[in-house]
Amino acid sequence: MILVVLEHDGTRLRKGALEAITRARGLNAIAGSVAGVLIGENLSAVAEEARKYVNALYIAEVGPYTAEKWAAAAYAAQQKAGAQVVVASGSRQGRSWTPRLAFKMGAALLEDTLETSTDGSKVIATRYSFLNRVTEKQAAALPVVITAKPNTTPLAEPLGTEGSVEALSVELPAQKVEVLERVVEQKKGVSLSEATVVVTGGRGLGSPEAFAKVEELADLLGGAVGATRAVVDAGWRPYSEQVGQTGKVVQPGVYIALGVSGAVQHQAGMNKSKYIVAVNKDAEAPIFKIADYGVVGDVHQVLPALIEAAKKLKD
Repeated sequence: MILVVLEHDGTRLRKGALEAITRARGLNAIAGSVAGVLIGENLSAVAEEARKYVNALYIAEVGPYTAEKWAAAAYAAQQKAGAQVVVASGSRQGRSWTPRLAFKMGAALLEDTLETSTDGSKVIATRYSFLNRVTEKQAAALPVVITAKPNTTPLAEPLGTEGSVEALSVELPAQKVEVLERVVEQKKGVSLSEATVVVTGGRGLGSPEAFAKVEELADLLGGAVGATRAVVDAGWRPYSEQVGQTGKVVQPGVYIALGVSGAVQHQAGMNKSKYIVAVNKDAEAPIFKIADYGVVGDVHQVLPALIEAAKKLKD
């Protein structure tokens, strides 16, 4: 049995959950059918969707998220299913609890994988290393915990049948951290981690007000807004939008860098995007070395032109 831990927003499965299901199905030769587990609170709505994708579904009502709770619930589901392989999204949340689960299982941990396959009784995983500049292959015997790098795997389709549903009893660990308050960011549009188009603004934009046009272009293209660390450190944009080694790692179909110099730390978060478009007045900016298309010019002149071009495409 393979277990997929299904990320969700309380009402629907996240894109990363559907990618994880596809990965799990690709490993059925080594570990059999696919079960899923939903963890959180008030899960009845998302369970109706989730059961269409797996042969069996476990429901773990454990309350608001903490890494310890999710690791405990995932372990309970893994034990119940007798799963030798656990697959999850390589999101920021997934990276926080999967090491704990691997420890509980005494399992290998294959993180942020691009592809997974089987070789006899082993799982073979491909992943980036050295700031995403090279790929490497890793092999692990069962049991194993795998996280799938976002935006690298086709989304799963429903099975055509509905899996069984079972409530799961979870023995929660002693609470080491008390959550005093939760602040949910009110963000419109697509998630940065799931976006197929990302429009990122850098310090070259000159002011936080200039991001109004970045937002406009992203909305027209159905994408998400990103920011460099310098912009976030200056307080122009929230940390949740930071792309780079110390922020989010994205791999969209199109990445548009506006006024971004392209330091190696930023490149580590976006250099595997399918197409990279850069606008910078400095012809020697490092971003041009990895860009598929580049414009050397004033971003305040080029950005309005890009917006007008995007509007024409929508007409």
